[in-house]
Amino acid sequence: MTKPAPFFLRHRDFGLFWTGMFLVNIAVQVEAVTIGWQIYAIGRETLSIGESAFLVGLVGLAQFVPLFLLTLWAGSLADRHSRRGIVMGALVVEALCVIGLVFVAMEDDPQVSHIFAIAAVFGAARAFLSPASSATVPMLVPKEDMPQAISLKSLAWQCAVIGGPWLGGVLCAYSTALSYAVAAGLYGAGLAIVALIRTKTTPDRQPGSQLQQIKEGLIYTWRNKIVFGAISLDLFAVLLGGATALLPAFASDILKVGPEGFGILRSGPAIGAVLMALALARWPLKRKAGARMFLAVAAFGLATVVFGLSQNMWLSVLALAVLGAADMISVYVRQTLVQIVTPDHMRGRVSSVSGLFISGSNELGEFESGLVSRFIGPVAACVVGGIGTIGVTALWAWMFPALRKADRLDGAEPAGQGSLPPHSMTAPASTP
Repeated sequence: MTKPAPFFLRHRDFGLFWTGMFLVNIAVQVEAVTIGWQIYAIGRETLSIGESAFLVGLVGLAQFVPLFLLTLWAGSLADRHSRRGIVMGALVVEALCVIGLVFVAMEDDPQVSHIFAIAAVFGAARAFLSPASSATVPMLVPKEDMPQAISLKSLAWQCAVIGGPWLGGVLCAYSTALSYAVAAGLYGAGLAIVALIRTKTTPDRQPGSQLQQIKEGLIYTWRNKIVFGAISLDLFAVLLGGATALLPAFASDILKVGPEGFGILRSGPAIGAVLMALALARWPLKRKAGARMFLAVAAFGLATVVFGLSQNMWLSVLALAVLGAADMISVYVRQTLVQIVTPDHMRGRVSSVSGLFISGSNELGEFESGLVSRFIGPVAACVVGGIGTIGVTALWAWMFPALRKADRLDGAEPAGQGSLPPHSMTAPASTP
């Protein structure tokens, strides 16, 4: 029996997409670390620790507002036009944004308002990039190879989240302008590679107006209670427990480890996530998937509390790694449902709803953490947020019994033309 060719050789265009987006994801992390450190440093010239952390949280809000307004429309466009074309257009805008940040960093007196304005444009571009890129992957590989494709895509993201923050921390310790310039170069390289894809990525046109199609995507997500429960649990758990916006304050004034330590802290969750992704690939969840997901989200909240109370750098990194590993289990379940179960002609819209929830948890979570820190300080904000996550987990376990009782992720075909029935206990298997 001949040995099958490596995955990337069998699926050339997926390999190009994976490589291009891997470079883009590193760029995103370098940019995010540099913005956070620069904003916090500017704030600390005149503001307290809590007020400076709040200023960093406002960056998340600046990105979320345009993303919230545009995501559903962007998802419908991804179901009507070339998904590769939308991805490339969004990447061009993001590259221009980071070039703008280079010029801001070179100013003698960088203005926070300029950074916020660029962050808002960046958020608008992400609104189009997220659903289009998520919906592109199923068009580049056959259905039977989707679990491995999803696993590789998630692993690439997590590896970028490990290496990107470290690289950003090292670069911005030397020069924020240089850090932004490196991110711009990575965006350009990723864009050039994605441009080489030749597979048709325009879905079959569906009847109805864009407004009707957006409504259809919302109804689909709402009626699949397991899907809706999973993505809404992620939203509120990370919204309350997100400590990303507080990391500059912990690195600078609590742990006192500087920008290099800040980059390591930013990498902590991804280290745990990668290890969990590899473990799930080797030992996939076969039974009691729903219950294990709830336990993982509760562990996410507990790890957030430990991080908030820690005074030791390596204990803090360990807590963040546990936090990332727990979050990966949620990603594992959610991506399986959204990517494989959803019919192709609706993937853009459903991905946009899922992406809206994810962005809400990330960007609004940063704002919420910064806001709470403004009044009670970063340590108390972390502890309160982690306790809130544990409370949300208990509430969602009561509100969504179908999700709590979801059992198998064993590759069985769901009923109804690839969509989950409202109270199904079965979903196709996937690694994250």
